[in-house]
Order: sequence, then structure tokens, then C-alpha cells
Amino acid sequence: MTKLKGILLTEGMHGMISQVEGLAKALDLDFIHEKIELNKFWRMIPPKITPVQKFTFKNKIEKKFNIVISCGRKSIIPSIYLKKKFKNKIMNIHIQDPKVSLNNFDIIVAPHHDGLIGKNVVTTKGAIHYLKGEELIENKNYLMPRVSGEKIVSFIIGGPNKYYDYNEKFIEKIFTKIKNNFIKNGYQLIIIPSMRTPNRIIDKAKSFFDNKQIIIDDINKKAYLSSLSLASHIIVTCDSTSMISEAAMTGKPIYIAQMPPIKKNERFQNFFNLFESLNITRNLENSIDKWKYEKLDETNRISRYIINQFEKYDFS
Repeated sequence: MTKLKGILLTEGMHGMISQVEGLAKALDLDFIHEKIELNKFWRMIPPKITPVQKFTFKNKIEKKFNIVISCGRKSIIPSIYLKKKFKNKIMNIHIQDPKVSLNNFDIIVAPHHDGLIGKNVVTTKGAIHYLKGEELIENKNYLMPRVSGEKIVSFIIGGPNKYYDYNEKFIEKIFTKIKNNFIKNGYQLIIIPSMRTPNRIIDKAKSFFDNKQIIIDDINKKAYLSSLSLASHIIVTCDSTSMISEAAMTGKPIYIAQMPPIKKNERFQNFFNLFESLNITRNLENSIDKWKYEKLDETNRISRYIINQFEKYDFS
């Protein structure tokens, strides 16, 4: 049977790519990525008052797809435009709250903490993503030559956004907790940066921790997967619900390294409360605990629902 074709529309950020690609893989699509670029004037205009017209975006998208999966503000108008153009010959799926009429999409995949309700909305516990359990197994040995013992803690670092500014004082407090809780108790630390991690944070980590710790200073997916596989405990900074959701597929204890928000962060707080209630996460404080929870596999659960909707479309 010929695979359905997908086109993934994002702004190119890791968290967005992880979500659209994860869903595309779970749907078994033959897919391509399209990084959306809006024309200059329309970059500043909210989608809800942007005309659904081709002149608002630069991308030239041909009809060589059955499924559109979009994520991020810039992708909203192109997705709606394609749906209006090709109608029932395509399915358009948007991930997260589009902040426009939900009727513009066939399916909205929204995390529970968004509080979005609608007949075409399916909710997830946390963010869907592109990681698979077999990838963790396949890449486990990647960092093994640098590992010196059996007790490993992985620290996944995000970066500044409109809610968290990565104040140096609070970063140092997080580093100190990791040193006192884990390193002084015989753990080896693996630090994994993301695309948003400032170089100043990586440099600070290199000067703060001794040379026995493993500090990855570039974007390295194999190292990321290996660190998740090797660790008994995982620490993730509070700015990325996507990375916390990815870590939750391991079933391992996850500590959230909290920082004071620079603006109201109700959605983040709802997410933290949900994951605490599911016994997935705890805040990084001054102790090491062990706990268990059911591994989170929302991507496959959501994909099964979507596949059941395919028969409603004319994918010819």
C-alpha cells in the first residue's frame, strides 16, 4: 500500500519540529518539512486578523501531499490557505492552540494545559514528540566511552523565552543543587543543551563543574538520546514542556529545574500540576528520590485516533 504524503509546516524550532515529525512518523507518512516564512508586513500581524491569502507567506507549496501538520503561529495561515484550496482532498492538523477559529482545521491536537475545548480538539498529556523507545536503545552506547560509573544524572537545558530569562543567579542555584544532590553522592552528570541554550550557560557549566562531568556543547541528537537512556534520573529546565514530555517516555524520575517566571505563566503551571499529579515530575530541591510512573506515549495514542478519521477524506 502506498504511503500517504505529509507536509510539515513550522517555524523551524526544535520543539515544533519534534511535535509535527513525531505525529507524522506515528501516522506512517512519507513527509517533508517546510519552514514557513511570512512576508515582511505580515510577520507582525496576529493570524486572527491576517487574510487567508497566498501573498502573506513566501513559501511555494505544490499539491503533493495528503496531510498538512502545522505547529506555531507562522504556520497557521498557510495551513488554512491549503485547506481552503484543496478542501476534502487533504486533512489539516494543527498542534497547539491556533488562537483563531477552530473550524479552520480538521483536527487540533492541544495539550491538556491549554484548556482548549472543541468538537475537533483532541487533548494530550504534555506535548507529543518524535522520540521512540527503540531510538533510546539504539543510541545508548553513544556516550558510554565517556561514562565512568553506573550512577548517571542527565540535565537537559532549554533557553530563554518570554517567560524565563535564564538569570545567572538562578542558573547558579540550579547548578549548586545538582552538585550537592547528585555529584557529591557519586553521580556523573551529563549536560545536554538545546538549540535555545545560550553559549554563556554552556561556558558557565564548564567552569562550574569538574572535568569528570560530561558537557555536550553542540546540538547532538545521539548524545541526547544516549543521555536519556543511560540516566537513572533526568533533570529538565522549566522553560520547555516539550523536552519534559520527551523525557517522560523513559518512565524515569524527572526533576524540573524551576526558575522564577518573568511574566504570568499559567499554562506552564497547569502543565507542572498535571505532571506532578501523574507522578511523572517533582521540583528539583535538595534530595534524591526514586519513583515510578507509566511511560507517556501520547503520540501513538493520538495517531490511532487520527488514522480512524482518514476514511472521511478523498486522498486520491
